[in-house]
This record gives sequence, C-alpha cells and structure tokens, in this order.
Amino acid sequence: MKHALSTGLPFFKMHGLGNDFVVLDLRDGTPRPGADLVARIADRHCGVGFDQLAAIETCNDADARLVFWNADGSLSAACGNATRCIARWLMDRTGATALRLRTDHGVLLAEDAGGGITRVNMGAPVLDWRAIPLAREVDIDHLPIAGDPAATGMGNPHATFFVSDAGAVDLDRFGPDLEHHPLYPQRTNVEIVQILSRDEIRLRIWERGTGATLASGSCSCAAVVAAVRRGLTDRRVTVHVPGGRLLIDWREDGVWMEGPTAVVFEGVLTPAWLA
Repeated sequence: MKHALSTGLPFFKMHGLGNDFVVLDLRDGTPRPGADLVARIADRHCGVGFDQLAAIETCNDADARLVFWNADGSLSAACGNATRCIARWLMDRTGATALRLRTDHGVLLAEDAGGGITRVNMGAPVLDWRAIPLAREVDIDHLPIAGDPAATGMGNPHATFFVSDAGAVDLDRFGPDLEHHPLYPQRTNVEIVQILSRDEIRLRIWERGTGATLASGSCSCAAVVAAVRRGLTDRRVTVHVPGGRLLIDWREDGVWMEGPTAVVFEGVLTPAWLA
C-alpha cells in the first residue's frame, strides 16, 4: 500500500447493534489491504478493533462494490450488517433513497426505510449442499451433527441450532468446535436460536473468523430461514440479538434485513503504524 505508507490510511468506524466495522473508502484507487494488515487493524489493543473490515470500491454495474474481511484476515463473500451500515453512509452523503451494491454474493438492493432505519435484500438463501458449501451430501435441514442443526448459505456458511434456552449455551466453548467442524470445508458461522413465538426469536452468534459478536445480519437471516424451513416461525420475524433487534423478512425476492446503524468516528492509520 505505497500510497498509504506515505500519507496514512483514512478509515471510519460504524456499528449495527454493536456488530462493529472498520470501513475503508478505496474509490480513490488505494489498493486493498492484505490479510496481515487486516488482522493488525482488527487488534483491539494495538490496532482499531472490529468484527469485520469492509472496503468500498468503484463498480461499473452498481453504485459501489463492497469487499469484506473477518477479524483473522480471511475474506467473506457477505456481511449483512456492514452492507446495511455502508448503505446508510452512502445514502446520507448522496441523498439517494435506494442503492445497488455489488458483493461476492451478488448485487444487493439497499433502501432507506425511514427514521434512520436501513433495509437490505440479502438475496435468496443458498440451500444446495455444494454451494453452502458442505463436504458431502446430507439433509441440510437436519445435519448429522450432535444438536441437530440446519445448514444455510447466505453468501457465507451457517449452522443453526435450536435450543430451549439460548443463554444456557457456553458459546465460547461451543462456537470454536462447530466453526471448524469437518462437514464445513470453509468453516461456518454458528447460530444458537431460542424460539419465542411465531414472529420472534432470540439469537446468539459465533462468527467464522471473528468469534462471539453482539449482532450479525447474515446470521440473523440464516437463523430465520432455518426456523421457517422447520415450521417453527413465520417468514417475518423480529430477531433479538445481544446488541438489539433486527427485523428479518423472507420474501419471494430474497431475505430482507432491517435495522439501525451508527457512525462512531473517523480516523487515519498513520504511516508509521502501517510501516
């Protein structure tokens, strides 16, 4: 990153319900960070700290292209809350009320829902075992894993467990084992779901490459898709996560996610730190 090494690397920090992101606006041609730099920025003691890092790039067939990294420096094709946060940031600066944002999961539509709330269509869930991906053909609604989880793809892989009390699960022990389960060759996000009613669930989250988080858009979408497929909820569900509430609506045109966002601060990574 020669340009950044001489002038510093601007960034801003956002969060959606405590799911926090460092965002780089690379539309000036600044190159993408490497995995090592991403992991350094993720360090909450010696860097900035984040659940995911996102970059905004120019795009010929959409309003912008978004690229996502996990805290360990690995790439992710989708990050729902980061998409929603960046959509709000872009709409506030352009006056637009709708945007098309290209990700590795596809072109996603974002809309201003009013009152500072932003909704994003995360697209159709991935329900083919090869594309999730899983290591072999299995019943995705009842995986051969203790606890009877379901598998879903939302541009990234998910394993969703249904329990009577989500708070009773030791997520720090449970999450790492399931993230690296051999049935998931690219690792997986893990959701612990407690059904509250036909239109409400409680959700705890272990994100692949990051760990326990206060919220996750793609995990919330995957949890609702799995719950609907099991007949446990309707298709429009309020998801209670540790950081607040998201509204998930699985429509014919995709899984819509709606909730608040916040800009926390802006800063510059210094040339000395980058070097």
